[in-house]
Amino acid sequence: MSFRFRQAICNEVFEKWTFADTCRAIHRAGYTGMEISPFTLAEDPKTITAAQRKQYRDIMAAESLTFVGLHWLMVSPKGLHVTTPDDALRQRSWDHIRTLIDLCADLGPDGIMVFGSPAQRSTTGGSSVRDATRRWIDGFHAVKKQAEERGVTILVEALPKSASDVCNTLAEAVAIVDEVNSPAVRTMFDTHNAEDETEPHPAIVDRYFPYIRHIHVNEMDGRYPGTGNYDFRAVFQVLKRRNYAHWISLEVFDFKPGPVEIAERSLRYLESQIARLD
Repeated sequence: MSFRFRQAICNEVFEKWTFADTCRAIHRAGYTGMEISPFTLAEDPKTITAAQRKQYRDIMAAESLTFVGLHWLMVSPKGLHVTTPDDALRQRSWDHIRTLIDLCADLGPDGIMVFGSPAQRSTTGGSSVRDATRRWIDGFHAVKKQAEERGVTILVEALPKSASDVCNTLAEAVAIVDEVNSPAVRTMFDTHNAEDETEPHPAIVDRYFPYIRHIHVNEMDGRYPGTGNYDFRAVFQVLKRRNYAHWISLEVFDFKPGPVEIAERSLRYLESQIARLD
């Protein structure tokens, strides 16, 4: 193949596997990068010791895997919320994000943090969408210096209205990035979560390309690529033309086929689409 993207996979599909076995399977499938959900490592990331962080780094390195970053940031500990009007809970929740910034930096250089977390950012406590969005922006302002210093990039992820009422399109995500005004806060594109976009996905990826630091791939119904009819090739064509140099990362929501089938068949299908690019 004359052209390649950097291909990664999110580790939570390997549920109940050991970290070492997960890394071994990811390498065997042909990926060179791995995203990690913090809840797969510990209920509370503060409890992950320096020695454990080094062990995770060493295991990834032994399988020639690059640590890509973190996603599903707020699955645990339970009860956190970053846009709540409850000041104490909001502070505790952003302290958790600070903990994850350090974890991300400790696991590998130049990592990203995909900030989706629909349940923990949607309006609550009688807040309007405007007020919740303002609190989210204020939180990014509060942590951006730490992220800059630690070499971590936090990504504002647009989510469909079916998942959250805060930030539903790439245009809204970019507006937040512009307001925060930090190299440590950018955005990303997720094929599954772009259901509220009114323009073709290749067009919006092209328009906002300078802001896009990461790509998640999956079918619109959450299955792995190649099981539906999403036009990955059209999006990849834009990324190739724009010389995209970051990661294409597989994140699925339907685990039923099993992690090995999902990992291997997805990558083979995506590579077949990339091979057809002009």
